[in-house]
Amino acid sequence: MTEITKAGFISIIGKPNAGKSTLLNSILGQKLAITNSKAQTTRHRILGIHHHNDCQMVFSDTPGIINPAYKLQEEMMAAVNESIFDADVLVILIDITSPNLHEDVITQINKADAPKILVVNKIDESDQEEVSSVLAEFEKKIPHNDTIIISALSGFNVQGLIEQIYELCPEHPAFFPEDQLTDRNERFFVSEMIREKLLTHYQQEIPYSVEVVVDQFKEKKTLTKISAIIYCERDSQKVIIIGKRGLGLKRIGSEARRDIEKFLDNKVFLELFVKVREKWRNDDTQLRRFGYKQR
Repeated sequence: MTEITKAGFISIIGKPNAGKSTLLNSILGQKLAITNSKAQTTRHRILGIHHHNDCQMVFSDTPGIINPAYKLQEEMMAAVNESIFDADVLVILIDITSPNLHEDVITQINKADAPKILVVNKIDESDQEEVSSVLAEFEKKIPHNDTIIISALSGFNVQGLIEQIYELCPEHPAFFPEDQLTDRNERFFVSEMIREKLLTHYQQEIPYSVEVVVDQFKEKKTLTKISAIIYCERDSQKVIIIGKRGLGLKRIGSEARRDIEKFLDNKVFLELFVKVREKWRNDDTQLRRFGYKQR
């Protein structure tokens, strides 16, 4: 093993759908964070650990920056602000198809002392003239150490970004064991895989009104038995999620089970239940139970 002489926390900051989770997955070389075209796919701050040469890079994938409409979103934005000021390096991810950042967010970013890399993503959906225009705009708004254009989805220039981060990481011993990939446990990722299917198959308010909690997780040599509860806010949502003759819930369970089996490298028996918790997104007790509120 290479001796770690450099280590740092790198926060990836950007608007919803800027490609933060896709970038994290590309850097790690495997799918750690769920992805979807819907906004607010990422709700929790997720750490992903990557080793490059003698450096341990601890990446923080954060929720997309929004104006909070309820307490859940307030907690999500608190996690974003915390990651801005905790970072050793800030990666500001700009979606070339929607490059504007709110002035309040820019102010928060500029208050941070950490070196900053301005990263223009989705380069394959633009041209040089547009990229130059966006870079010129942000040159004025956010003082930064480096600039780079990438495509997180295709992997274009991601290695170049890693090299830039390496140069800015401080000298420090490793924060985590070298074989550790993330700070989250298997239950967390199982619940996220189930929620990803809900994001995929349901529209309007349902994807934003649900939370998934793994109730039981019993791992044996040849079979892992998992029981999970899908919480929603209204009885009408529960009916839609379950579907006619239970087919909606069966589809979610079947697709999630396949992903979970790949993740755990084991056969999985998955049971899903749907329960109603009215207005849980504005309930401090429920938010604390679901792991969003620590205070």
